Amino acid sequence: MTPSVLFVCVKNGGKSVMAEGLLRQAAGNAIEVHSAGTRPGTAVNTLSAQALSEVGVDITGHTPAGIDPALLARVDKVITLGREAVVDVPGVTVINWDTDEPSERGIDGIDRMRLVRDDITARAHKLTTELLHKRSSE
Repeated sequence: MTPSVLFVCVKNGGKSVMAEGLLRQAAGNAIEVHSAGTRPGTAVNTLSAQALSEVGVDITGHTPAGIDPALLARVDKVITLGREAVVDVPGVTVINWDTDEPSERGIDGIDRMRLVRDDITARAHKLTTELLHKRSSE
């Protein structure tokens, strides 16, 4: 059975979409990947898209979406990115990736987004190994 992951941030235009694209790049079709927002915005963050395009991931066609309760109930892992996104649903275990926030160190713009991308990339690779190793050992 293919493992599945739902990434959640507030607007579904930045970190969760980045995580979706980076996990898809790392795992290909071996992991089913989704993203959503607790309060979806209207577009992908331009700097997020630029930072990902630098590593060969295109998220420009993504449309921010809210959390689908049916999807939430069936995925293997729900991962929130950052401190603002909260998924509090009985019976759903949520993991939080408290991602790097360079703006707290005065780093903004594309430099900030590259650091966020690199943090999420490392986590996505670790998650890929974890999920695919678990599947192969079952």
